[in-house]
Amino acid sequence: MDMLLNEEHLMVRESIRRFAEEEIKPLAQELDAKEEFSVELTQKMGEMGLFGMTIDPAYGGHGMDTLSYVVAMEEVSRIDGSQAATITAHNSIGIGPIYLFGTEEQKQKYLPKMCTGEMLWGFGLTEPNAGSDSRATETVAKKTNEGWEISGSKIFITNVANELSGGLTVQAKTGTNEDGSPELTCFIVEAGTPGLTVKPMHGKLMWRASDTAEVYLDSVKVTDDAMIGKQGDGSKQMLTALDYGRLGIAAMGLGHAQGAYELALAYAQERKQFGKPLSKHQAIAFKLADMATEIDLARTYLYNVAKLRDSGAKYSKQAAMAKLYCTEMAGRVTDAAIQIHGGYGLMREYDVERLWRDQRILQIGEGTSEVQRIVISRNIGC
Repeated sequence: MDMLLNEEHLMVRESIRRFAEEEIKPLAQELDAKEEFSVELTQKMGEMGLFGMTIDPAYGGHGMDTLSYVVAMEEVSRIDGSQAATITAHNSIGIGPIYLFGTEEQKQKYLPKMCTGEMLWGFGLTEPNAGSDSRATETVAKKTNEGWEISGSKIFITNVANELSGGLTVQAKTGTNEDGSPELTCFIVEAGTPGLTVKPMHGKLMWRASDTAEVYLDSVKVTDDAMIGKQGDGSKQMLTALDYGRLGIAAMGLGHAQGAYELALAYAQERKQFGKPLSKHQAIAFKLADMATEIDLARTYLYNVAKLRDSGAKYSKQAAMAKLYCTEMAGRVTDAAIQIHGGYGLMREYDVERLWRDQRILQIGEGTSEVQRIVISRNIGC
């Protein structure tokens, strides 16, 4: 696998693995149990350069390639999904719309603080009645003499309800196209804007130490320069950001699977049944062999898709394939890891239990597995 990684990638892996082991792992169980977002840990992740990894240094980013980002996400996810969720949501769908489509003034105003982690940003797409069908947005933006007035709601939005939150990008309906489809446009809405309310969501199965919230926009007023790109380009902007987001989610699946596999292997080598270690029983050995095979296949494909993105080629189909395979593979591998642990795997004191919970969202977020199959089928001519 190292054939796909250069010296810089290997340095990223080593440094982020050390950071995840030393800084994240000791806190992961406690933060998960308390459903607590850690500002201090998030700031440390910013100091490690985990925000704005692939952004141009002209805007405060680190100018690294996509593969470096994927490797970093894999290493954080190997330990904890909550912190990985904070990073990937911010780096891809948080930063993405402004970096890819914003004006120079917008980039200069927002990106530098986003790239240090001083300010987190949300992606206001999902609504109570608009999940997989992102064009079913019910949030409305009406033109006024001073700019726009936005009313509606969003749900399951990451990074908007903590003290580092700077705001979110909101997709809203601004009219109707000639073919009758909704005209969708993206706007920057800063935290603290009158009429903007965020409500933290608790009782989650997964990512319990990440910040997830409901967002309410009650006649929120923004000026014309809050619009991202052109009026009517919102859906294209959001879907473009999601392509990159899918690579981050795929990397999370890969990391969860790797972490669960390592825990299962170590447990199987230590735990004895019928007079010998579990790993020496063919049923368990074959299960571990299948896990290792799936992980290596997923890693090889995902790394190559990252390289494809960096080449400037279209990668929407491949991103969907990587996201689909890596996340469903994570489900199979973490489930097998629980099985190998037996009853212990169902106890919260065992990290494999948290990895199993955290991976489940990956088949839903950034487009469900069913949506990925739609994207793939359309790209192959179905």
